[in-house]
Amino acid sequence: MTLRTRRFLGQLLLSALLLALLCLHLSGQVPLGFVEKVDNTLYDFKIRLFRPTKPEDRVVIVDIDDRSLQAEGRWPWPREKMARLTAGLFGQYGAAAVGFDIFFSEPDSSSGLPVLESLAKHEFAGDAHFNSMLDGLRPRLDYDGLFAQALSRGPAVLGYYFNPNEGAEHLAALPVPLFRRDELSGIADRIAPAKGYGGALPRLIEKAAGMGYCNAMPDADGVVRRMPALMEYDGKVYAAISLMLVRAAYDAKQVRLTGPGTSGLERFRSPAVDLDGMRVPIDAEGGVLVPYRAAGAYRYVSATDVLHGKAPSADLDGRIVLVGTSAPGLADIRATPMTRIFPGVEIHASLISGILDNAIKWKPRHERMLMITVVLCVGLVLALLLPWVTPLVAVLATLSMIVALAGIDIWLWRSFGLSVRTGAPVLAAGGLFVLNMSWGFFVESRAKGQITKLFGQYIPPELVEEMSRDPDRYTLKGESREMTVLFSDIRDFTTLSEGLEAMQLSDLLNYYLTAMTRIVQQRRGTIDKYIGDAIMAFWGAPLADQDHARESVLAALDMQVRLAEINPELKARGWPELRIGVGVNSGRMSVGNMGSEFRMAYTVMADAVNLASRLEGLTKQYGVGVLAGEETVAHTPDIEYMKIDLVRVKGKQKPVAIYQPLGIKGQIDAAMLARKQEFEAILEAYLRRQWDAAEDLLRKAVKREPAKLYEVYLERIAHFRTVSPSLDWDGAFTYTTK
Repeated sequence: MTLRTRRFLGQLLLSALLLALLCLHLSGQVPLGFVEKVDNTLYDFKIRLFRPTKPEDRVVIVDIDDRSLQAEGRWPWPREKMARLTAGLFGQYGAAAVGFDIFFSEPDSSSGLPVLESLAKHEFAGDAHFNSMLDGLRPRLDYDGLFAQALSRGPAVLGYYFNPNEGAEHLAALPVPLFRRDELSGIADRIAPAKGYGGALPRLIEKAAGMGYCNAMPDADGVVRRMPALMEYDGKVYAAISLMLVRAAYDAKQVRLTGPGTSGLERFRSPAVDLDGMRVPIDAEGGVLVPYRAAGAYRYVSATDVLHGKAPSADLDGRIVLVGTSAPGLADIRATPMTRIFPGVEIHASLISGILDNAIKWKPRHERMLMITVVLCVGLVLALLLPWVTPLVAVLATLSMIVALAGIDIWLWRSFGLSVRTGAPVLAAGGLFVLNMSWGFFVESRAKGQITKLFGQYIPPELVEEMSRDPDRYTLKGESREMTVLFSDIRDFTTLSEGLEAMQLSDLLNYYLTAMTRIVQQRRGTIDKYIGDAIMAFWGAPLADQDHARESVLAALDMQVRLAEINPELKARGWPELRIGVGVNSGRMSVGNMGSEFRMAYTVMADAVNLASRLEGLTKQYGVGVLAGEETVAHTPDIEYMKIDLVRVKGKQKPVAIYQPLGIKGQIDAAMLARKQEFEAILEAYLRRQWDAAEDLLRKAVKREPAKLYEVYLERIAHFRTVSPSLDWDGAFTYTTK
């Protein structure tokens, strides 16, 4: 199994674990707070982005604000004042309906009537005058009665609250329920039952058109995104103030529960409360999503202006009025997707507007299974794709998936009013991207580390990077390959070193070897070893290289050029100038980790390696910088060579031709080409035993440009004039030393 396959299987396993975790969250078995946070963030963004900006003219809030409290006194106000407020709204201002986001659970004793009633029963019992006066005052001091009479002047809806805590108190009375609990079976099965309540006085309930509770339903982060449209107490189901106020304002006669349809999209529709055709979608817990509007959408009228008849009639006439408070001290401030400071009464107003506009978003039935399916589809595509593509393609694929999810989400929101939780699919896409990229990074880093550990001391970093992409292809085990090897050595180094101190010698070698090694690595070569001042390098392993011969020859030429550049620097430091010889040869070689159990080295061995070493030694004999074997020449047709000799090295019987590389064809100056042609003519005459012609050409060449190469052949010709070569002489010169 290759590393790429193992990497894919590992990434696939981790991807499956991530998807399983998200599916467990969606199923409700493993709640993940960060997923909920993403869901809420995306929902809040849509609420703010697509909120209606048009001012709402049908719903008005009569606000018990700070100005009203300063003018009318601290809260709670006497019911007589609430009676005047209510009577004014229905009478002078012609409100269509009035709802109270205020509770009236206890009798009002602020008028002193209970005290007078007590005196009439005890201290003034039988006092006809006192009782006559009390009978005359009672209608004016019965503030609850005054408020009840005011409620009867129009469609008024009282507020109350439910308490979900065990042992909660039961205050006053509840209204007639909207449904029985068994009527919600299969429609809204998870409505949480209330344990207590704070209702309203029966005499007020009797005169009001209805009652609605004012409970909020904040999420775990404290933000109110939905409200409980229905709540249960003692097997009976009651409705929120927003529903009851719309019912009262429009005199909805029929209130019923509707379930999902049986075909198409209708099968996924949420249940709803139907108010004479006005559909209010609810979820399984009886909750309803609040369709918030932009800031300033609702007109606020100060309660004190209504009490004193100073409010503009046009602001209230024919409107649904909610009486509530925005005063911070009255603790009806909520956190919403719009802002962290939001009047609770405006939440009810937003719901009323949403009901009237049929604009309340709804959650599909079986949402959990639907989103699990989406997560698995998104996950399957990316889990199979990301391990095989480049990081750029992975980024584009992931972004495309997230953009597609966002686009579908917005389309469903805008076109169908459908609200789905896309946090898990988005996290699946983003999580799979991060997971796969991280896995790839760590695995590749590990592979690179292994390659570096094996080969880093031999080859340049860019080759380590290339090898790490498929490390299974590279090994330290011995193998046979067609390769090229290079040997270089400093001329007369022993003599040079005698004139330097140990520290100077070390610094000189480090400086020289660094410069030469850099050239080898730039030419994609592998450093085999340093042997004192000598360098051994090879091409074609561990990374296969079809141009191994060409790169090695060019490296040898570059080393000569670089040495000419650094010699002035060496001289400036007080060090001697250097000359080097380089031998290059190609052939089939054994390469791998070789040595003993005590010490191993990644190196090459073969006759071709030995010949390269001999060629490096021969450069000194001919006075040239670089010599290459005939196998290397055969592999480099684009490099110009000058044939130097035909030799038989020590330990070999078969002669080999040796060549001096001059450079890349087409890039060599005319003088060098002329020198090459001249010497090849000399060599041709020499091999044909035409001593006079060869010597004549050599004398002319020496006169023009003295060179050791010419002296070598002049000495040989002089020798052969004295001692003629044998009849079977093949022109090769035999070297008896290394």
